[in-house]
Amino acid sequence: MNLSGKNIIVAVSGSIAAYKSAHLVRLLIKQGASVRCILTETATQFIAPLTLATLSKNECLVDYTNASKTNWNNHVEIALWADAMVIAPATMNTIAKMANGFCDNLLLGIYFSARCPIFIAPAMDEDMWHHPSNQNNIQTLISFGNNLLEVNDGELASGLVGKGRMAEPEEIIESLTTFFTEKKTTSNLAHRKILITAGPTYEPLDPVRFIGNHSSGKMGLALAKAAHQRGAEVTLIIGQNNLDIPKYIKTIPVLSAKEMYQACLDNFGQQNICIFAAAVADYTPIDVAEQKIKKSDDTLT
Repeated sequence: MNLSGKNIIVAVSGSIAAYKSAHLVRLLIKQGASVRCILTETATQFIAPLTLATLSKNECLVDYTNASKTNWNNHVEIALWADAMVIAPATMNTIAKMANGFCDNLLLGIYFSARCPIFIAPAMDEDMWHHPSNQNNIQTLISFGNNLLEVNDGELASGLVGKGRMAEPEEIIESLTTFFTEKKTTSNLAHRKILITAGPTYEPLDPVRFIGNHSSGKMGLALAKAAHQRGAEVTLIIGQNNLDIPKYIKTIPVLSAKEMYQACLDNFGQQNICIFAAAVADYTPIDVAEQKIKKSDDTLT
C-alpha cells in the first residue's frame, strides 16, 4: 500500500493504449490511492468513461461542463487536489500541446494548472516516436520538470515491431511508488531556504562589448531542481542563459558580477544554505566606455 492516501489523476488521451488505463486505475485503487480520471474527447472512442468511473469510484470527466451544461468542472480545483498526475497514454498530439502551451481541453487545463509531479507515459508508432519534432517536445517537457516514463519495444498497433509502446501499468505503479518513497526519505530540506548562484557574469567594456565566459548555468539549475524536490524553498540567482527554468523556482536574473553580488546581499540574510555555483568573471573593467570603443591600432589596457 505504498500509495495509500495519495490523490492521483489518471489522464487519458486518444490512443489504442487507452485500454491499459483501466488496469492502471485498478492497480492504483488496490494500492490505496484515490483516483480521478480525465479523458480527452478522442479517448472516449477507445475506452468508455463509465469503465473508469466504475473502477475509480469517481465521476470520469471529459469536458469543462457536464452533459446538461449546468455544472462546471473546475480544472484548478482538480489540479490542486492531486499529489501526482499520470498522463497515460500520452499521444504525440497531447505531448505537442503540453510542450507548446496549447490548452483546448480539460486534460490540458488541468495539466497547466497542476503543481504536483507529472508523469508522462507516451504511446505512438515507432516513426512518430523517433520524429525530431516529437523528440524536441519530449525534451521540452523533461526540461519543465516532468517525469518521462520510457516507452517499450514491442508490437505496435500498426503491426510494426519497434519502440513506442506505452509503459505497462505495473511499471507506472513502480515509478510512482519509487518516487514517493524517495521523496519521503529525501525530504530533509523541507522548509529550508537555499540560495544558489549559477551561470556567467558579463562585465561591460562599452555598450556593445563585454568580458564573459561560456558558463551555461546548467549545474546551478540542476542543484536548484534537486533542492526543490527535497522540499527546499529555492532562490536561484542566475546570469545570462538559455535555460528553461521551471516556474516553481524563484529566479533573479542578473548580468554583471556587481548585480549578482548585490542580489546575494539582498537575499543572504533569509537563507539557511547558500551554494555559489556561478562562474563569475575574473575581471571587471575599471572604466566602462559610454560609447562603442572604435577599432584602432592601440592595445586595450
